[in-house]
Amino acid sequence: MDALQIIAQDSIKETLPEFNIGDTVRVGVRIREGKNERIQMFEGTVIAIKGSGVSKTFTVRRLSYGVGVERVFPLHSSNVDSVKVIRKGKVRRAKLYYLRDRVGKAAKVKEDI
Repeated sequence: MDALQIIAQDSIKETLPEFNIGDTVRVGVRIREGKNERIQMFEGTVIAIKGSGVSKTFTVRRLSYGVGVERVFPLHSSNVDSVKVIRKGKVRRAKLYYLRDRVGKAAKVKEDI
């Protein structure tokens, strides 16, 4: 069991951005296409943060051509290049799954000033 914890501590990133549920973030993801590698940006609202340690993940939701798209990112993954907070959200819930059922302005999160 100790060997697993030692391996896990090696893969934990040291510098992590501070973001919470309801924040709008821009995540840079490394995409490999054959020999080429590029960074693709995914911008949306953080609706969930789960787990702890190496297995910590966060879910980002956005609307793309009228269709809701959600992606789950492992926080300590080497494929996650950067996480930049665009705006802070003011929420009173730990999980924002109710946003899935809402459309238009009702699906927005108020900005925290």
